[in-house]
Amino acid sequence: MAVREIEAKSILRRHKKIDSWFISHYGMNLYRGCTHNCTYCDGRYEGYYVEGTFGEDVGVKVNAIDVLRKELNQRRKRPLKRSYMMPGGGVGDSYQPVEEKYQLTRKTLHLLHEHCFPVHMLTKSTLIRRDMDILKRINEQSRAIVSFSFSSVDDRMGAIFEPGVPLPSERLHTLSLFKKEGISCGMFLLPVIPFITDTPTLMEEAVRKAKEVGVDFIIFGGMTLKEGRQMEYFFRTLEAQYPELIPRYRDIYRGNRWGNPDERYTRDIHVTFNRIAKKYHIPLRIPPSLYVDILDENDRVIVMLEHIDYLLKLEGKTSPFGYAAYSLSKIKEPLSAMKGKLRELRGIGATTESIILEILETGTSSLYESLLFG
Repeated sequence: MAVREIEAKSILRRHKKIDSWFISHYGMNLYRGCTHNCTYCDGRYEGYYVEGTFGEDVGVKVNAIDVLRKELNQRRKRPLKRSYMMPGGGVGDSYQPVEEKYQLTRKTLHLLHEHCFPVHMLTKSTLIRRDMDILKRINEQSRAIVSFSFSSVDDRMGAIFEPGVPLPSERLHTLSLFKKEGISCGMFLLPVIPFITDTPTLMEEAVRKAKEVGVDFIIFGGMTLKEGRQMEYFFRTLEAQYPELIPRYRDIYRGNRWGNPDERYTRDIHVTFNRIAKKYHIPLRIPPSLYVDILDENDRVIVMLEHIDYLLKLEGKTSPFGYAAYSLSKIKEPLSAMKGKLRELRGIGATTESIILEILETGTSSLYESLLFG
């Protein structure tokens, strides 16, 4: 492993609108690159401009805490939007091995605690247990969520496709420890690996074990595979383990510039997963009890509309709510001040208007509750 100490100009990264998957406006990459070396990771993609050999080299933003402290202090005059902070990103797990030495994630958590921000941690590393103390304090003050990502809960598969991280069984055990301490937990069952970990048997095993641990939600998703370095690296694993699958991969990933599998495959695995998850009554998005008292009214409406949109599409239904949420994300005025004008906005019809008004008046939506918990 080669470690490069680098200087960052900025740390805090604001999304264009609230991310309804994570309930977050802000993310940060404390490290550049990741030595977890998951074979499917799209951090290898050339478009992310990660220097060095991905999986072996990592850049450490040694001035990250000073930069972040300055960014947070500057925002006292212009407050940040209220949401979960995510100390981690797509190009580097915040608890990868170099964190043991540099402790940038731990120091970031202390800083966010000083500023009373809730945090949502997503990792594959059991090193997060080291920070149980500060995460408990954040949870008592403003709330914390600890999530782990999995491609399956099968240890043999984990050893093949996620060679640099603790086995799935160890990750599940770590989730159970945080649950016992009163911290909300989630499973990100993504990416499931086509024709390998996306089978009904393995997906149900993951849901069942998540239920046993007591997770508060499961977020599910397929695998992106972008042409170039990412696809070439992953195909080397397939050639060694499942060479017969390579033609099927070339078929479903043909010609998509974003690396998404074809729509039929994606629809089928989501329908199958939805059928399985319903048996266990686990929410497939972060439930409102974990965010309604954190977000402002506009963000609450946007998140719930996006969740409704996703849950309806899981059932094979069409939905106008995703576009409506996007339209509302452009509005600066509080929605409660626009009650008589909502229908003037693009994408807001009578049904959507009634749901928005219900959320503004009650804090939730009966349709949303039935889809999420039904």
